[in-house]
Amino acid sequence: MFIASLGFILCAASIWFSGTHLARLGDRLAELTGMGRAWLGLVLMATVTSLPELFVGISSAGLHGNADLAVGDVLGSCVFNLLILSVLDAFHRGPGLLRAVGPKQVLSAALGVVLLALVGFGLFLPEQYVVMGWVGGLSLVFVVVYVVAMRLVYEHLGQAPVADEEARDRAGLRRVLLWYAVHATVVITAALFLPGFAETITEETGLKASFVGTLLLATSTSLPEVAVSVAALRIGAVDMAVSNLLGSNLFNIVILAIDDLVYGGGFLLKDASDAHLLSVLSTIIMSAIVIVGLTFRTAPKRFLLAWDTFLIAVVYVVNLILLYRIS
Repeated sequence: MFIASLGFILCAASIWFSGTHLARLGDRLAELTGMGRAWLGLVLMATVTSLPELFVGISSAGLHGNADLAVGDVLGSCVFNLLILSVLDAFHRGPGLLRAVGPKQVLSAALGVVLLALVGFGLFLPEQYVVMGWVGGLSLVFVVVYVVAMRLVYEHLGQAPVADEEARDRAGLRRVLLWYAVHATVVITAALFLPGFAETITEETGLKASFVGTLLLATSTSLPEVAVSVAALRIGAVDMAVSNLLGSNLFNIVILAIDDLVYGGGFLLKDASDAHLLSVLSTIIMSAIVIVGLTFRTAPKRFLLAWDTFLIAVVYVVNLILLYRIS
């Protein structure tokens, strides 16, 4: 138990350290390539900070054959990413966090609800349609909907500005790409070892994999999202912080499709516990609260949290309590 816990902590610390550097390098890449801040948060930063979820899922589903850890990590990360909004709001000065975000973020949150609802169908339906061998039909739907979503968001946000000649430093670009590869390797390596430690903790504590995946794995693999969002908030880039979290949730559903591809034990969502429906419903509720908070501009917060981020935190706690009781 001690060795597994220590290994888990070391892997989580490695993800935090290298994930933070990946975020900074991603910001530099945006300058060198001319990518705008909106796309930086929604596409590049969201993909970068979701690397731990991607490789933890591949390791859990492909190497360990554990559907619950793979699905629990992805859905737990979606829940935790929205909880980060509450954490950011607690440190945000002035009005509520969502009041300071542009209304264009509503589209990303709404598209996340669509993808999560599809995941709920996959967990609930008694059968799964086969596309090729062992891959479920919904996995392809996840990818198609994600591509369409990115196209819609691109048209909604507009094109990114072109990088100026000073920013186009080829030597600097190569250097950034090199360090990006180094830190990405650290994140991938740590993420590959995390499921093994999590399984050991699961066996020795008697908790179900659905709870461990949602709590331990999801929290540790969401550390890069925390680092990026806190850093963005410090420099006043609130839109970047929020779009990173909403974009990560969109990409997380694509990770389920990748996990299904490498999972050889059957259909990933059908082999996972029905308890994951709690996380799906909780994330949908939290996303709906975000949409309401972005569209219904209420009075500034009077306490530590605005009403919307407070409700998000309440839903997160309730979700964990229900999962623990089931476990």
